[in-house]
Amino acid sequence: MNTFEHHESSVRSYCRSFPATFKQAKGANLIDEEGKEYLDFLAGAGSLNYGHNNPVLKHALMTYIESDGLTHGLDMYSSAKEHFIERFQNIILKPRGLKNYVMQFTGPTGSNAVEAALKLARKVKGRENIIAFTNGFHGVTGASLSCTANQHHRGGAGTSLNHVSRMPFDGYFGENTNTLAMIDKLLSDPSSGIDKPAAVILETIQGEGGLNVASSAWLKGLRKLCDKHDMLMIIDDIQAGCGRSGDFFSFEEAGIKPDIITLSKSISGYGLPMALTIFRKDLDIWKPGEHNGTFRGNNHAFITAATAIDTYWHDNLFSKDIKEKGNLLRKRLRNIADRFGPESLKLKGRCMMSGIECPSEEIAGQVVQSAYKKGLIIETCGNRDQIVKCFAPLTISNEELERGLNLLEKAFSEVTSNIATAAAS
Repeated sequence: MNTFEHHESSVRSYCRSFPATFKQAKGANLIDEEGKEYLDFLAGAGSLNYGHNNPVLKHALMTYIESDGLTHGLDMYSSAKEHFIERFQNIILKPRGLKNYVMQFTGPTGSNAVEAALKLARKVKGRENIIAFTNGFHGVTGASLSCTANQHHRGGAGTSLNHVSRMPFDGYFGENTNTLAMIDKLLSDPSSGIDKPAAVILETIQGEGGLNVASSAWLKGLRKLCDKHDMLMIIDDIQAGCGRSGDFFSFEEAGIKPDIITLSKSISGYGLPMALTIFRKDLDIWKPGEHNGTFRGNNHAFITAATAIDTYWHDNLFSKDIKEKGNLLRKRLRNIADRFGPESLKLKGRCMMSGIECPSEEIAGQVVQSAYKKGLIIETCGNRDQIVKCFAPLTISNEELERGLNLLEKAFSEVTSNIATAAAS
């Protein structure tokens, strides 16, 4: 530990909650230097939907490396990129009515994809303002941070964060408040003080913001609002995409088509850095090199991404399996909430992007630490980190999922028992 504490910046975060030194990983399991095994319900914050060292993806990658396949190529053509584009177009985009969308390979992080989406939207519409939503998270660089709502992350900017109007997400004021009508009123009133936006950006399921889920009706209404007010709709599917919601894209259930989509995290399939901004072909007004970056061509990621698509998305069986696991996960989480806090614990999220909201950040943190001691890696989210968030790999076996949920149940039992004992004394 002294190596990390003495030589790594204090900005590090996850290691503070999980201070083991890990050396191996397989599927849904992590192993530390002392040989202790942990079930992983964090999955690289959604970057490992297909698990650690997925054997099918690993074999494809090793075969490619051993054949001296191109590793880095800026944005030059490569056989690996061509194969990925063809598979993504034919298996993902075309069947979902998105065949006329083009792909932009940005820098390798989700924040890079968001930056490109915002820049393109402003260029297309010739307007600066963007609508972002309460509790939204879109990255921590420049424009993406301006759209991020979290005060902690915004506080690290060191500069003003401008040209964004914050609007209430679905349900922000409770079930009886129509936030779309509120937004429509503000955009329709020339004296509301809201500059005409170029676009809206949102997550359909807010990951870091607290597993808040936008209803299909709300998303359909927002799509109509975007058309009414000449705004582009940007769906940030970086965390909720690649199957986490049960469908490849989280907006499929609502039956809408965004103008721009951002992907990263699990798009590579193997935890390799890769990001993608997808948009309607008629919006592609970029001049050559106008938005660029050195690492736009991670060919290793193209190989594993294409293999993941071929392996898991060529039919609907994987999606069906995810939804069945999601039902199991949510049933168990609901039982935990009912057992240990029917008045104070609340089920949040959707499918394999679900969790339990606790009364406070302190309680959620205690549950996470208790789970860690028992061999379960799990994190918190929410506007006050009050939600225990389950992000198991989508390929996890039912036995492993049940075992991890048993550990989580024991953690809730221990924490609620300690709280009751402290209150009694």
